[in-house]
Amino acid sequence: MIKEYQALISDETKVNAILANTSAYLNENINQLNWVGFYVNEDNALHLHAFQGKVACTVIDFNRGVCGYAARNRKVTNVPNVHEFDDHIACDSASESELVVPIIVNNELFGVLDIDSPILNRFDKELETTIVEIVKVLENKLTQLFSK
Repeated sequence: MIKEYQALISDETKVNAILANTSAYLNENINQLNWVGFYVNEDNALHLHAFQGKVACTVIDFNRGVCGYAARNRKVTNVPNVHEFDDHIACDSASESELVVPIIVNNELFGVLDIDSPILNRFDKELETTIVEIVKVLENKLTQLFSK
């Protein structure tokens, strides 16, 4: 999955196209998901960008929800049951578990990859590791683009 993803984004030079195809790629290749997308750090908040799924919250404060927690702490956040996470933002009531991976470019928070599932405890360690590796590929690509 990692090599296929690297090939998908290798020649792309537009950030929005990379984010759009990344969310589509993950949505097509990982089953039992109901939302996959990006929130980008702009004006000291997380702003909705490319995604696959139902209509979503457009702005998330760093002090709110799983995305805010992951962004604020720059920490991969795997929530097996979102109903047990204080201040979870329920954009889709079908969501049961969530994985949020911060995206760090040039030592700055670029944003987060947010993935929701209608299945409790959907993101086992193996899947989490794969998604984190994909984000590392994305971080490297964005670093290259922003260095030009």
